[in-house]
Amino acid sequence: MARPRFSALTVFGLGSLIFLTGCFGPPAPAPSSSPAAPTPTASSASPSKTATPTSTATPTSTASTSATTPAAPPSSAPASPPPTQEPTPTGLPEQTAPLTIYYVAVGDNGRSGPAIGCGDSLVATTTAPVTFTDQVGPSIGALLANKSRDVGQSGLINVLYQSSLTYLGGELNGSTITISLSGQFMLGGVCDIPRAKAQLEYTAMAASGATSAQVYVNGRPIDEVLSQK
Repeated sequence: MARPRFSALTVFGLGSLIFLTGCFGPPAPAPSSSPAAPTPTASSASPSKTATPTSTATPTSTASTSATTPAAPPSSAPASPPPTQEPTPTGLPEQTAPLTIYYVAVGDNGRSGPAIGCGDSLVATTTAPVTFTDQVGPSIGALLANKSRDVGQSGLINVLYQSSLTYLGGELNGSTITISLSGQFMLGGVCDIPRAKAQLEYTAMAASGATSAQVYVNGRPIDEVLSQK
């Protein structure tokens, strides 16, 4: 039986392997998962979530905006006040002046004022200063309130002194003043009819600045009412 033949190189390689095995010994065992070798925990390996700064410590976007955005410079133009609406006039302005009242000069034949029936005249008199807004009402009211026939020592008479009349209102339409009365006439005779009408009409025209007048008593024209006297 023939023996295997080994070359010198093969013998040298085997000898070297045996020598190295004897020097270093068997290979070291693989690391085990025994708890003897502590594994770093998540708390030691990375920062905990509790260590993260909270939102209260982080500046908000509003604070950041207010800190970085400069405030608008004040305007040098003066602030304009809100528009105001002009008040709407509610009536005539208040004023203080004497009132003009007309009385009768019997038998004067128009020498002292406008001529009226029975050969008489109308004469304008004035009162003490009175405060008013509409002069017609106070003037007619003063005439009707006079309950004396004689007007002082002037020689003038008031034919309306016995009548019970009340002023209701007046309206100026162009150059015509219209007044409304209520109540009853109490006159002394036929000649008192034109006198009473003239006293009312001229007093109303003087107070309103009109050139003609219309008088209504209890809703009827004064001529119709006086025609029954």
